[in-house]
Amino acid sequence: MDTPPIKSILVNQQLNYWKVLRIFLSRWYWILGCVIISLTAAWLYIRTIPPMYTTGASLKLDESQSDASTDPSMRSYSRFYQSNIQTEATVMRSQNVIYKAIEHLNYKISYFLKGRVLTSELYPSIPFKIAIISQDSLNFSRATYSVEPIDNTSFMLISSDHPETKLKFKYNQNIALGNMIFSIKSNIPDKGNYSFKFNAKEDFYGRAAGGLNISEAEKYSNIMNVTHTDINPVFSSDILNAIIQEYIINDAEQKKRSAKQTIAYLDSQIDFLNKQVDQSGKKLSNFSSESTIGDPVTDKQFNIGKLTALQTQRTELEFQKFSIEQLEEQVKNNKEKIRLNLNIDGITSLGLPILISQLNGVIANREVKLSQFNADAAPIKQLDNQIANIKQLINGNISALKQRNKKTINLVNGELNKVSGSLSQLPAKENDFAKLQNNYNINQKMFSLLFEKKLAAQITSAAVTPGANVINDSQPSFSPISPVAGQIYSSYFIGGILAGLGLIVLVRLMNPYIYDVETVEGLTSISILGVILKYDRKKNGERKQILALDQPKSIFAESVRSVRTNLSFLASDKENKIICVTSEISGEGKSFVSLNLAGTLSIIDKKVILIAADLRRSKLHKAFGADNIRGLSTYLSAQSDLDEIINRDKDYTFDYITSGPVPPNPSELLHSNKMRVLIEELRKRYEYVILDTAPVGLVSDSIPIINQADINLFIIRSGISKFSAASVPERLSKEFALNNISIILNSFTNELLHSNIHTSNYTQSGSGTYYYSNYNGYNNSGYYENEDRKWWKFWKRRV
Repeated sequence: MDTPPIKSILVNQQLNYWKVLRIFLSRWYWILGCVIISLTAAWLYIRTIPPMYTTGASLKLDESQSDASTDPSMRSYSRFYQSNIQTEATVMRSQNVIYKAIEHLNYKISYFLKGRVLTSELYPSIPFKIAIISQDSLNFSRATYSVEPIDNTSFMLISSDHPETKLKFKYNQNIALGNMIFSIKSNIPDKGNYSFKFNAKEDFYGRAAGGLNISEAEKYSNIMNVTHTDINPVFSSDILNAIIQEYIINDAEQKKRSAKQTIAYLDSQIDFLNKQVDQSGKKLSNFSSESTIGDPVTDKQFNIGKLTALQTQRTELEFQKFSIEQLEEQVKNNKEKIRLNLNIDGITSLGLPILISQLNGVIANREVKLSQFNADAAPIKQLDNQIANIKQLINGNISALKQRNKKTINLVNGELNKVSGSLSQLPAKENDFAKLQNNYNINQKMFSLLFEKKLAAQITSAAVTPGANVINDSQPSFSPISPVAGQIYSSYFIGGILAGLGLIVLVRLMNPYIYDVETVEGLTSISILGVILKYDRKKNGERKQILALDQPKSIFAESVRSVRTNLSFLASDKENKIICVTSEISGEGKSFVSLNLAGTLSIIDKKVILIAADLRRSKLHKAFGADNIRGLSTYLSAQSDLDEIINRDKDYTFDYITSGPVPPNPSELLHSNKMRVLIEELRKRYEYVILDTAPVGLVSDSIPIINQADINLFIIRSGISKFSAASVPERLSKEFALNNISIILNSFTNELLHSNIHTSNYTQSGSGTYYYSNYNGYNNSGYYENEDRKWWKFWKRRV
């Protein structure tokens, strides 16, 4: 009667957090190594990256800088201050401001000192004096010249353009290199490796503008913070102060520009009227001396006075026309803000300043957006549409002003024609006198009017103040903002820990092998008969593999005896048992398990025979030191009798049959009826017949033996068998309707790195299991012989 099948389901497993922690702790030296490597990389990074320094200053923008209206409706423009600061930031970064700021510095020659790792710029120090005699301002070499003093009169010079050439010069000697002539005037210091290079303003633009950062101190405030970042704190401070100074000068010049245009226009008109006054005065004087006429009557004087007033009014209207045209020209420019600095009082509408302020805000916003998007981007197109719409409204206001100005001029011209007609009706001499007097009065009054306006424009120009005031000047800061050693070491330390943990996880993910019982239980429902511990092959050769008998008090022998104990529960209805030992591939320890299992059975007075049933690559005979001339293959091929192939081991008191010479047809011999008869014959003679067969995953030689066996033991070797091996016994069980297959985990060691992170819960699994131990934690208990004591337990005395 066959053994009833055990109901096989996967064991219930739960995540064990302590196991997860032990996995990472088992490779603490990996984590430590990664941390050491990371900290070394951080040290190299700090040593090789030049430190960066930041200097800062602050400015206060005047309210008038915005051109904002005092109308309450403009107060709701929430982005007013931000747009204004963004506009001024664009002006501050302009080439005109930056280039003028660079001129404040000693930029033409840069000196460097080479250290063991980094080369430092020496600005503003000048270790030795260099005089530039002549230089091609556009096309001169930017090579770096290294210098080495020879003595007090000469030195060696090496150009980076020709590093292989060393040139010897004397101090104060003219040196013609790189499209320029220069000379070194003072002695080069003996200590240190010095070098220098020549620069143009353009070489510093990127450095000056690139490190510039402008922001508002607080939201919607008119305080502007300006910082500059550079590898040289003194240079950063000097260039920042120079940029702020040039920005303020540029702002004042931009404000004076309209007043200067007005003054220039008035100067041209005053020069012309000055000549007209002189000419009209001379003509009036000559006419009065040559002609004898009395004083004009009151009506004539009234007409002359009226004519003079109308001429004056027309001149003012012409000046207003010039102002309107200048305003219209400013509106056509998209890139500059529009300023109402001209005197057009009385003609501007209430909405024009508001529209101009809105236009300035949108233009400023567009300049900021252009640093983020190209000109064809949707946000830029939207702003262009807004600019076009506001300009259309402004142009409408300007057109209305021009039409009103034109109508007023036409009205004044009509009145002038009427007064001139009235004067033409006077007698000839009186009429001529009146015209001369009128012309002189007009020129005199216009000259006085224009002179007054010029004086007003000059006062306005002189009264212009910059749109920003410096609150705090920039001072060099010698505390680097990067690299900050503490932050870098902390970051790299954490990165090293994460790298070590990641390495452990990566190695586990790349692992394709089975290492522990929990992994097997998670892959298959076939029961595990037991666990056999690993032994050191270097200490035990081929002829000393039965360690369960050679070292009976070792923990290894105990693990084999545990398998022997569980084996007694299999096929319990059979008095004599046929045991087939197989595996997926070779090298998983079938012969080793078979030998030790046979040895442990023999010492409890069981009659055991071990058969090398792998007719292809059996090595079982080497364990006994026997020849392999006769064996199973010769018996199956009718070349030997049964008694001739049975051998007796004197040391371990059990019989064995070697495989014999490799036959040409091993599979056919094992499938033959003679093999079945042999097994039944041996069942009668022995209590345990153990057959060490070929790997079932490579060849089919073992199939007939598996079908005939009472117990099938499938060997999985820790660290050698892959995950796919765990599914083989279950496939055999289903394919051949077997219920007598069990798994033995061979060569088990406490390899924490690849251990399963789950723990099997047998109380909830509902499956039939055998008791076994993986002896984890008992290897150093002092209970067994030949235990390996850990080095950190040196203080414990061996028992």
